[in-house]
Amino acid sequence: MYRLALGVLLITSGFATAAEPMVKNDIVYATVGGEKLQLDLMAPKSDSPLPCVVLLHGGAWKSGSRKDLSRPSWYDTGERGKSLLDVFAARGFIAVSVSYRLVPKDRFPAQIQDVRTAIRFLRLNAKEYNIDPDRIGILGFSSGGHLAALAGTAAKDPDLDGPLYPEQSSRVQCVVDFFGPADLSLYSETPGVEKAAIVPLLGATSKQNPAIFKKASPLEHVTKDAPPFLILHGTADIIVPMIHSERLHAKLKEAGVESELFVFKGRGHGWDGEDSLTTSAVAAKFLNTHLGKAK
Repeated sequence: MYRLALGVLLITSGFATAAEPMVKNDIVYATVGGEKLQLDLMAPKSDSPLPCVVLLHGGAWKSGSRKDLSRPSWYDTGERGKSLLDVFAARGFIAVSVSYRLVPKDRFPAQIQDVRTAIRFLRLNAKEYNIDPDRIGILGFSSGGHLAALAGTAAKDPDLDGPLYPEQSSRVQCVVDFFGPADLSLYSETPGVEKAAIVPLLGATSKQNPAIFKKASPLEHVTKDAPPFLILHGTADIIVPMIHSERLHAKLKEAGVESELFVFKGRGHGWDGEDSLTTSAVAAKFLNTHLGKAK
């Protein structure tokens, strides 16, 4: 478990950098119900396949966009004029921001099905994009963190998968979860939040359909086969209380899975500026450890 003061952990060494990366935007990875699902990709130049990190935006499953991570944003990265794709591509990863279907038009499990389909699409096209298919990690924020964690823990659940590219695996080699909900049943204790955020996703309250809440909770899918996790959470988060990450971390450790919990003291549901520099560096170090550099 990490506890740090602001600015202590600004890690910059040990990561590959590359000038003029390849950028491909608006790649259609699937079409569902007439809707084109797209991703943006940024790849450093390399003579050998590179590790890939899939990035998922937040927005309570009902808003937000992959473009939040693809366009320059001081809030997201702590580096003015840099997108999150820029930040991770500069460290030697192929960085991919992925769109997924949103509520209220599409309820769960559409979101996780889309995420897993995107991962299989990237493996299918690994040669074209210079991706090492054996080194794919996933990172998400808030509701995107929930989907990243679910992609890591529920890899064997066929109900949470889509029908496309079945010959490809949707497993990931590691997960970075920024303050994502892990146990959706906890929202039954705050009926107003449950009604506003969770019912549109799941179509019921936890009292009406406890099974779907269990199905949608990464905590409930944890087994010894889950990949390594890095979980980052602020102690002052009132939207997704830190108990979500504490319980997920404990469940992973109990199952024998490598898990690191980065506790950001005094921070709420998201942070920016120097704080983002700190946590993006921690995330990059974790990804570098578990995905490695270019071969």
